[in-house]
Amino acid sequence: MRQTADMTDDPLWPRARNWFTTDQLPGSDITLLGVPASRTSLSPTHAHLTPHAIREALARYSTYSWTHDADLRDLTAVDAGDVHEPDGPEGERRVVDRVAQLGAATSLLIALGGDNSITYSVARGMWGEAISSAGLVTLDAHHDLRDGASNGSPVRRLIEAGLPGRNVVQIGIADFSNSREYAARARELGITVITRDELRRRSPQDVMATALSVATQGGGPVHVDLDVDVCDRAEVPGCPASAPGGISADELRQFAYYAARSPKVRSIDITEIDASADSPDSRTVRLGALLVLESALGRLTRQA
Repeated sequence: MRQTADMTDDPLWPRARNWFTTDQLPGSDITLLGVPASRTSLSPTHAHLTPHAIREALARYSTYSWTHDADLRDLTAVDAGDVHEPDGPEGERRVVDRVAQLGAATSLLIALGGDNSITYSVARGMWGEAISSAGLVTLDAHHDLRDGASNGSPVRRLIEAGLPGRNVVQIGIADFSNSREYAARARELGITVITRDELRRRSPQDVMATALSVATQGGGPVHVDLDVDVCDRAEVPGCPASAPGGISADELRQFAYYAARSPKVRSIDITEIDASADSPDSRTVRLGALLVLESALGRLTRQA
């Protein structure tokens, strides 16, 4: 064994960061794509720093799951790098085009934000002309139905682009993080809402099964948005809009796993982490890395 920086290299303990290849592999199981958007965020953020930070954090984890006796090295995984300047109309077009290209050659695309605005462009790129039959599941404290184009509007924009509101499920919607007006908008659009309060009485596995039954009713591909500010602020200090009382990091990890187990889920995004605002122990960024690994584990253990 040899020492590099503050970590020991051990050939019998493969690091998750080294599992990814930068070679383009047609038919890959997992493709990682950085989408460092931050300019339209409603809260000041340096979320554009986060894709790189999550990649670095992957070096702290292995590829093996004891619980499932499964090793992610049994999957092929590609790191496709970052989309250059993904903000604004031209940037979003670059994201759409890149996701469409990669989505045709991979089983599951994992997009690293960046703020929550990327949910719009990543989902559009994956769905293409199938948007009218597609489904969306969000893990988020907020409805993201605001007017305009920002990290507070991707769900509204997707619905206006053709996504049926009845195929949208929002998990973790929190008290005092939304308004009566936007709650009414969610109801009018036919969105299924599973509140933070309801999550106290149900398991992540049960909730995700319900969500996917709704999101897949159109028969098309499903995108899952993991907005990390759905978690308790003590666990995700790097999320500007997180609040005390959100779900636990462990619960969000379970949601990522159970979502990726569905063959209908073609893409997942991990958003709203500002690496520059994280705690000294990098707990928020490290959670982002674990969400990548949980999603990949779901893909590995998914049933046809």
